[in-house]
Amino acid sequence: MHKLFKPSLLALALAGTLAGCNVNTTASDAYRYSYDANRAQQRPAAEEPKAAEVKAAPVILDKNLQSIIDKAWQLDLEISPSLAYDQGDKSAAGKLADLSPERLAETQLKRQSLLASLKALDRSKLSKEDRINADILQGQIQNDVDMYQFKDHYMPISSEGGFHAYIASMAKGSFKTREDYDNYLAKLNALPQYFAQQTFWLRQGLTSGITPPKVTLKGFEDSISAFMVPVEDSTYFAPFKEFPAHFSAAEKAELTQAGRKAVAEKVLPQYQAFYDFMTGEYMPNARETIAAYDMPNGQDFYENRVRYYTTLDMTSDEVHQLGLKEVARIRAEMEAVIKSTGFKGSFDEFLHFLRTDPRFYATTPEQLLKEAAYIAKKADAMLPKFFGKLPRQPYGIEPVPAEIAPKYTTGRYSGSSAPDKAGYYWVNTYALDKRPLYEMEALTLHEAVPGHHLQIALNQELDQLPNFRRYSYISAFGEGWGLYSEYLGLEGGFYTDPYSNFGRLTYEMWRAARLVVDTGMHAKGWSRQQAIDFMAGNTALSLHNVNTEIDRYISWPGQAVSYKIGELTIKRLRAKAEAELGEKFDIRAFHDAVLAHGSVPLSVLEQQINDFIAAAKAA
Repeated sequence: MHKLFKPSLLALALAGTLAGCNVNTTASDAYRYSYDANRAQQRPAAEEPKAAEVKAAPVILDKNLQSIIDKAWQLDLEISPSLAYDQGDKSAAGKLADLSPERLAETQLKRQSLLASLKALDRSKLSKEDRINADILQGQIQNDVDMYQFKDHYMPISSEGGFHAYIASMAKGSFKTREDYDNYLAKLNALPQYFAQQTFWLRQGLTSGITPPKVTLKGFEDSISAFMVPVEDSTYFAPFKEFPAHFSAAEKAELTQAGRKAVAEKVLPQYQAFYDFMTGEYMPNARETIAAYDMPNGQDFYENRVRYYTTLDMTSDEVHQLGLKEVARIRAEMEAVIKSTGFKGSFDEFLHFLRTDPRFYATTPEQLLKEAAYIAKKADAMLPKFFGKLPRQPYGIEPVPAEIAPKYTTGRYSGSSAPDKAGYYWVNTYALDKRPLYEMEALTLHEAVPGHHLQIALNQELDQLPNFRRYSYISAFGEGWGLYSEYLGLEGGFYTDPYSNFGRLTYEMWRAARLVVDTGMHAKGWSRQQAIDFMAGNTALSLHNVNTEIDRYISWPGQAVSYKIGELTIKRLRAKAEAELGEKFDIRAFHDAVLAHGSVPLSVLEQQINDFIAAAKAA
């Protein structure tokens, strides 16, 4: 999974502290990702933003559209101090985002004005590229407007974590100058207001019945208590344990004292108060039901999410039926792989065998990380065969941060928009007996290359695009590409072992089953256990992962349906290009064409590939 997205209000609020890259769509989305560039992707491992490189201005032919783009970008800069600093505004360096009711309401009015201006544009007078710009920007702003109206800012937490965990990533920034430390201290001293504002919205959610389901919050308090440690052990105090060599002894002593005081008086009390609020007030009174349909305006909200995450005019029922069809198709392929292994038991018995046999599991975190690194390096070597253009930015591998690992997914991509930073493929080393090695090839191809890292890094290098597109992430495109990348491994020399191939199929089945269980729980009255049983009965995912994933879908309605819809679209367009071009079909040129315009709605992608086919025929 990745995280690259257009920022919502709270997502941009996170950017007030974070600086990284991942994917945004809604306020609560900001708490599920690790990529932030022009939005506030939550990336718990973010570092301080760097002044942006000077880029050539994109060419927007229509002056009215350019004016709207400029106003929208300026609004994003106003909302997000981190984004503003990343774009060269040094005055924003020590600030956190303002999440007050007044500020959010003011931002909503500005967005509504921008939306009206976009809708009033005469599309017939725009160039093809400007129509794409206008449509994508309108979709982004419409989503922000919708999410505010649906009161998504009432839920700055999810089953995987929340603002209290992701805000701590500011301690992992770049500390090279006295100014860096002074700005960091300013942020530490601003945390009480930040926590107070977030807690205010959580209380509004309790009153309104807009909360994550209670069942998904089991153990949530552990993600808070992880920060309730002595000052010297606090993540927030880490920058004061080691200083650049050029700092004087007096400077080090002064800053250490200031840091200790800020952590003791401004940081740790916030976590204690938040812990007391969550355990004593919020979690006991969170809603009992799991369906998005059961929330205020829930049916409109969920159907809106389905359209948003698919980028298509699909209903939840259409998605559900497509999911059932895909599950049946993939199940037949899985049965064939089982037969090839010589296994003599039933499908359920084969799944039990995979989940319990020690041969399929690493015994140390280092072993799992090394396995991921080996696969990733092998994947690097296959790229020239499939791509004409590769990104300049490299990527590394590191474990999921320990404080969020217990309820976090198996792996994620955490990108970076800073020119001197790499992207990272996160591998979850918590509960090793739940991280099967037979899934590692598919996971690595999805999160690293040719999946999220390659696509997102290339996206950021598209200097001809306006910023709202260079740093945006459309889930149906990005996650569809990630799942397609898993499939591409078949042509790249992966999955030669039947168990690894079964792991690939279980990952594909996982995404197909999402179409069924997400719509089932949120729109068709499915229980949590019914969804767990369906997922566990059709995939080889560990039961720990199944439970974690189901809780993610419950607290993040609709996002999970984007993967399979996007992958099916890319596969269909490739089949079309192959059929129409015959011997003229070039897989490298096709992939470059898919990625050439960045993250786009699937309808736009379809037109791109139609243009690619026409151009190839004429060549």
